[in-house]
Amino acid sequence: MTRTVLINVGPWLPVPPRGYGGIEHVVASLIPELRRRGYRVVLATVEESAIEVDEKLWVHRKGQFERLGEPYGQVMGLVHAHMHQVLERIVGRGDIDLVHDHLEVVGPSMLALLGKACPPTLQTLHWDLSKHVEFYQRFDGGGRIFFNGVSDRQLDDAPANLRAQTLGAVPLAVEPEDYQLQTTKQPYFVTLGRFTRVKGQDVAARSCKELGLELRMAGPVAAAPDPERLAAELEDPYSPLWANADLRWYLDRVRPYEDGERIRWIGSVDGKAKKALLGGALALLAPVGWNEPGATAAIESLACGTPVIAMRRGAFASIVEHGVTGFLADDEREFADYLPRAAEIDPVACRRSVERRFSAAAMGAAYAALYDEVVDAAHRRPSGSLKPRRPPGAPAARAPRPRGAETVPHRAAPRR
Repeated sequence: MTRTVLINVGPWLPVPPRGYGGIEHVVASLIPELRRRGYRVVLATVEESAIEVDEKLWVHRKGQFERLGEPYGQVMGLVHAHMHQVLERIVGRGDIDLVHDHLEVVGPSMLALLGKACPPTLQTLHWDLSKHVEFYQRFDGGGRIFFNGVSDRQLDDAPANLRAQTLGAVPLAVEPEDYQLQTTKQPYFVTLGRFTRVKGQDVAARSCKELGLELRMAGPVAAAPDPERLAAELEDPYSPLWANADLRWYLDRVRPYEDGERIRWIGSVDGKAKKALLGGALALLAPVGWNEPGATAAIESLACGTPVIAMRRGAFASIVEHGVTGFLADDEREFADYLPRAAEIDPVACRRSVERRFSAAAMGAAYAALYDEVVDAAHRRPSGSLKPRRPPGAPAARAPRPRGAETVPHRAAPRR
């Protein structure tokens, strides 16, 4: 029997995204796998999404990510307009067998209001679970809405009430064939991701500056996609970017290390340009200051044969095999010490780790299994019951590791 799954990715970026967009990249890898498995996919997104699906829902023509820096009172209606159409679609035709939601907090909170009319729902938690504690401590999925994480360590920070409704962790993934293994490296390092305090671009820039190494920093600054756009915004005293905390942090903590030659921000990159940037680098640097939930950029880097040098925090501690596919550090000094050792890592080993552990096919199989579990649990439990019944012997917050996955010895990272 063909199942129809509504994938709700939200109104922020198209699928696939043209630059930054971790969640949207994950969904772009997942959808083709689901359709190969016979699922009919309805995607709730923005009109400019170009991925092939069976049906596309949208309210906003373009992604609304750039508006996230505006005052809450001016943007609060964006996501609610999107969700209103999602609910209308679910109730209006009654052909949705399952919802796979990726919209932070607003998705499950509004879906739960459908009560018995809510299809079996799985929400993937892509974010730091120390956020939104007031919501997660009280939310009751009514035996119809369940959750999964994107890494085991992410779920360690989940409130007990959320863990009780969580079915495990599915690591993020990419399609390995979309990335070319590059064994010849150029003498530069790279960071990839939006500029914000917890991503640690300041630590990467400072370390490379002190060691005389070249660093190319890619990603948006406060929704400005490149230095030219940012310069234009800074010339406008009324630009909403001036109120953005990420912009202030970038100007105060990162820009002083830039010299236009060895240390520089190159703007957002995507497609062939991003893959070439990652593939040619000595290493992707991720001196994060938080427990990163999923770390898609690390998996993309490894798929190109480029090692990852990161803090031993969050998903990086699970993705990076210390000494095999990169290095894990416990502090800034140790992080800097690993930079000159990047060439010790075999690019082929990096690539093989993705093929073995983080492929789109493996992610698709894991989600298909969770879809079955969600549908079975929703049909088994009456609406209004709080906790899903766990299969005998299954852990409360983690799915079993896939065959071939390896446990890398590590020291526990300190909690924030």
